[in-house]
Amino acid sequence: MARRGSMGNARLFLRFAAASIAGQARYPASALMLAAGQFLATGIEVVGIWALFDRFGSLRGWSLGEVALFYGLVHAMFALADMLGRGFDVLGTELLRTGAFDRLLLRPRPVALQLMGHDLRLSRLGRLLQAGLVLAFGSVQAGIDWTPTAIAVAVFAVAGGVALFLGILVLQGALAFWTVESLEIANVFTYGGVEAGQYPMALYARWFRRLLTFGVPLACVAYYPALMVLGRADPLGAPAWVGAVSPLAGFVFLGLAFGVWRLGLRRYASSGS
Repeated sequence: MARRGSMGNARLFLRFAAASIAGQARYPASALMLAAGQFLATGIEVVGIWALFDRFGSLRGWSLGEVALFYGLVHAMFALADMLGRGFDVLGTELLRTGAFDRLLLRPRPVALQLMGHDLRLSRLGRLLQAGLVLAFGSVQAGIDWTPTAIAVAVFAVAGGVALFLGILVLQGALAFWTVESLEIANVFTYGGVEAGQYPMALYARWFRRLLTFGVPLACVAYYPALMVLGRADPLGAPAWVGAVSPLAGFVFLGLAFGVWRLGLRRYASSGS
């Protein structure tokens, strides 16, 4: 029965996603321009990183290729999570305020699943494409040997990172039940997390590293797995095997975020509109 229910939820999500994509496909020029905008906006960051290394050569012993690997992984994680988490992002401003959220409650399907299929952002494909190109560049520059183990670690890291960033968006949506607003503080952990994660954690102060390891476990989904892919020892002394298991922290974070989500959902009272 559980398996049948999971399959049904998966099919429902695909239907929501197909409807969202079909809606955006009605205006292909707009969709392409938005995707190109995402590509170019993040491309400016790439130029900035390249200029930094062109001027100084390396960054405390880290090469351009190694930093490109961090950048590509983190931006791929965020692009996928942002594509899936649009519904949580606009919950307070577009659904709770207007009373449209009540319609989701009346449907006999998980509300979180409906929100994930609410608006699948095709424009994020621009950021994802750019992340893939930077990842390929970093692989060549750093001379990464993509063995089956390295590929498995990278895929697991991206999955854990998607779970982490999606968890942040879920928390943002959950907090809207108390504030009826999409708190801007969430951007500190999404966009701010992306900015922090595109550089090695060893560059940061101890208190900041601890925050990004035990608070919002960005180091667990990006830094340690990337070290394992690079075959590089951690300057901070963590054993090499940590990168193979640390992405689990992203899934734990997502589970905790959904716990807060359920609390907020029980607190919700209809707008009456």
